[in-house]
Amino acid sequence: MNTFVTITVVSESEEKADKAIENAFSAIEHFGNLVNFFSDKSELASINKNAGIRDVKVSPELLDVIEKSVYVSENSGGSFDATIGSVTKLWEFYKKVKPSEYEIKGKLPLVNFNNIIINSEKSTVFLKKKGMLLDLGGIAKGYAADLAVATLIKDGINAGIVANAGDIRTFGLRPDGSPWKIGIRNPRQKNESDELVARISLTGKAVSTSGDYERFFLLNGKRYHHLIDPKTGHPANYCQSVSVVAEKGVFSDAFSTAVFILGPEKGLNLIKKLGMDAVIIDNNGKIYVTPGIKESVEIERNS
Repeated sequence: MNTFVTITVVSESEEKADKAIENAFSAIEHFGNLVNFFSDKSELASINKNAGIRDVKVSPELLDVIEKSVYVSENSGGSFDATIGSVTKLWEFYKKVKPSEYEIKGKLPLVNFNNIIINSEKSTVFLKKKGMLLDLGGIAKGYAADLAVATLIKDGINAGIVANAGDIRTFGLRPDGSPWKIGIRNPRQKNESDELVARISLTGKAVSTSGDYERFFLLNGKRYHHLIDPKTGHPANYCQSVSVVAEKGVFSDAFSTAVFILGPEKGLNLIKKLGMDAVIIDNNGKIYVTPGIKESVEIERNS
């Protein structure tokens, strides 16, 4: 999945733990091969190649994550939209390539989650317009963390933590009986020391962080990052970082992106409506914490 994944488990048997971790990594790798946006051999690529042509039969996991992506789109007013692939492909953050307004406007009509046609009975997916591209990068890592945890529990592991880059899923307690502590990076740290802005104590839940510091470049003093607003085709600029706490990684992942796009005020309203929690750092560095996790969050610096 083009990222570092770490799995930590609590077990009385090292042999049992090793086997469970191995199976969890296998589940992540299998799913990663299905949703790989950059591989011609993935099922996702098959959906994209057949956009506007025909429906494509897909594996249960891919069908499920696409259905969940549509759910997030519907509940966020399209602030999260997996059909943004044709626009995100224009941006090359490692090469510091900013597309022209003409290029962006040419692709925006292809971005509309309502044009994803899902047939659950036949397990097929169809993109209505030719040129549409599904990009599940904003939801797949959280879903993969959920798959890994399900595999670990199936193998008899009662506690652990799966960290798939910025998408983290916890279950059970640490050996000393305490919750897992998750750090939130300072989005404006001046070195590579992984300076933290806050810590969240969690068990049995997922937390995902979307930040404008993950993939970005500076051009004429302006920051261009990978969190693209589906409505404009440009990076959203209301936040520096958004961490969402939810029951499942698939939702913490996707809704952290949606809230980042919406900004603090609309984002907080959405999170409260959905019964989730969040730590939001706006574009001025002010920190917002929802009431549901205030007691579980330690702020490392003044907001």
